[in-house]
Amino acid sequence: MAKREFAHPNEMHKYVGQEIGVSDWVEVTQDRINQFAEATGDHQWIHVDVERAKKDMPDGKTIAHGFLTLSLIPMLNHQISHINNVRNGINYGCNKVRFTSPVPAGSRVRARAKLLAADPMDKGGVRLTNQVTIEIEGKDRPACVAETMSIVYGA
Repeated sequence: MAKREFAHPNEMHKYVGQEIGVSDWVEVTQDRINQFAEATGDHQWIHVDVERAKKDMPDGKTIAHGFLTLSLIPMLNHQISHINNVRNGINYGCNKVRFTSPVPAGSRVRARAKLLAADPMDKGGVRLTNQVTIEIEGKDRPACVAETMSIVYGA
C-alpha cells in the first residue's frame, strides 16, 4: 500500500476517527521468534521448540511471543504513514493491549491503523492515539489490538 503523508502534526486533528492506512504483509519467521527469545530471555517452548510444537501445539507450529507481535507496530506504522515537518517524536506508551489470537511461525501479519485522538501538547507537540490492529493473513481474528500513543513535535 502507498504510505499516507500528512503536512504537519498540528493538522492531525482533521483525521481523528479515520483509518490512516494498512501496512504491507510481513512474515513472522521462526528465526525472528528465536531472535526475540534471545533478546528478552523468554525461551518458553511454545515459541522456540519446533519439534515439541509439532506434537503438542494445536497447529503443530510454534507461536510468536505476544510482545514480539506488539513490537512490530513501529515498523508497520512506518509503512502506513509519515508526518512531514516533525522536529522529533516519542513513543508515549499504550492505553490498552489485547493479544486475541496466536501468530504461528511462518504466518504473515500486517497492521491497520485508525487515529482515535490528536491532542495538543506543550511546546508544539501533538499526542496521537491510534488503534492498531495486527491482522493475520487468512484468519478472521486479529493477533493483537493495541491502543498506542505517541507525541510528535512540529518543526
